[in-house]
Amino acid sequence: MPHLRFFFEAGVTHTPLWPAAPDPDGPYGSPCELDRLPIGAGTRTELERLCRWYQSSIDWDYPPGPSPWPQEEWRLFRRQADAAFAALCQELGDGWRIEMTHTVWTG
Repeated sequence: MPHLRFFFEAGVTHTPLWPAAPDPDGPYGSPCELDRLPIGAGTRTELERLCRWYQSSIDWDYPPGPSPWPQEEWRLFRRQADAAFAALCQELGDGWRIEMTHTVWTG
């Protein structure tokens, strides 16, 4: 059963998906290449959009410092990321295990 982790990473603008066990020679890449997954163009576009948006949550002049985002933007981002995660899990269907920081989904 493919097992992926879902999280956003500083500097990664194309995917929030990573293999549970890092394997650059694996079937999906490390980080995962969205076009290798059995998901539609709309889901890929939304995941990429969220990755790009996440980058603006980082103060690139001082990355370990506080985020420039107000709480309201964090809440909006989290709602949209949760919705994208749910859509991804539904689209992948049975036979996949996808983990989010506080959520584990097995279909």
